[in-house]
Amino acid sequence: MDWFEKLNEYFPVHEMKSKEHMEMLLKERGDVYYKDESDDHVMMYAEFDEFIFIDYLYVASHTRGTGIGHQLIKNLKQKNKPIILEVEPVDYSDTDTKKRLHFYKREGFTHAASIGYNRRSLVTNEDAPLEILFWSPSNQGEEGIYNQMRHMYEHIHTYKDKEIYGKRYQKADEVLSYGDAVKKSNILDDLN
Repeated sequence: MDWFEKLNEYFPVHEMKSKEHMEMLLKERGDVYYKDESDDHVMMYAEFDEFIFIDYLYVASHTRGTGIGHQLIKNLKQKNKPIILEVEPVDYSDTDTKKRLHFYKREGFTHAASIGYNRRSLVTNEDAPLEILFWSPSNQGEEGIYNQMRHMYEHIHTYKDKEIYGKRYQKADEVLSYGDAVKKSNILDDLN
């Protein structure tokens, strides 16, 4: 199974970029978009001057709990930049969502409760509300994380979207929101 099949099998369809999109990012934005893979993991991420965005992190089920995910996160933390990622809200019918959140909580990630994020999938045409988690070596605030998410959205998620999908993703202002109106409970604190 190749790297894309692993990701496609693990992540919900509405969260996936097409293989063409990711390959184009790797080829044309290879200065910021990277793939780290082995037989047991695939991590797609963007590294900008100011922050890192984890696009996808997959660890094979037979190796979960062996420290592979921890080591991948540790390697990124050593770059001493904020790390941002998107996660699905807890779905109690899907135990993987809760396990993912537990993993990121153990790794020291914080829930960006002031950032709203809801993007419509160009693949399924469904709304895909996601939560933003981040880790910051300098205790960066959520406003900075919000601005970095906007930058990532405009340079990674929407990269050549019209060319690849035949239509454009929503504008950043339609997908991301920030402030008191967004405040919600902290999904990491709500874990039992």
